[in-house]
Amino acid sequence: MKTEKQHSAGGVVFRKNKNKIEVAIIARNNKTVWCLPKGKIEKNESAEDTAKREVKEETGLEGELLTKINSIHYFYTSKEENKRFSKTVDFYLFKYVNGNTEDHDWEVDAVEWVEIDEAIKRLTYKSERETMEKAKKIIQENYV
Repeated sequence: MKTEKQHSAGGVVFRKNKNKIEVAIIARNNKTVWCLPKGKIEKNESAEDTAKREVKEETGLEGELLTKINSIHYFYTSKEENKRFSKTVDFYLFKYVNGNTEDHDWEVDAVEWVEIDEAIKRLTYKSERETMEKAKKIIQENYV
């Protein structure tokens, strides 16, 4: 089976609500998978621009890009395409500016604002839980 490389970008959007930090997470697959917004980097698009676009499309939210959180890497197989993918995803931290979670696109079942510790527990994928833990540390050290 052929292995193809993919490069995507996504983000963590946060806001301060009273004394709590909330982040936006998305649901897919009939709300069985909770994850971070992300998508493929288009031709002539930077990872930062992709992250901003994907956050807007998948959450309905706009944010101010603050910093890169990390990059994750994993493999997955597509039976339909009969391919194996080697995927890298760059994640960026965004401070919420405006938008409404009801304005997400069709690829997403739901978007919820949740406290950051709840998000860490709820995210389906270990690598994204680790990304959220890094985001929490960056937010606490620099933005609250």
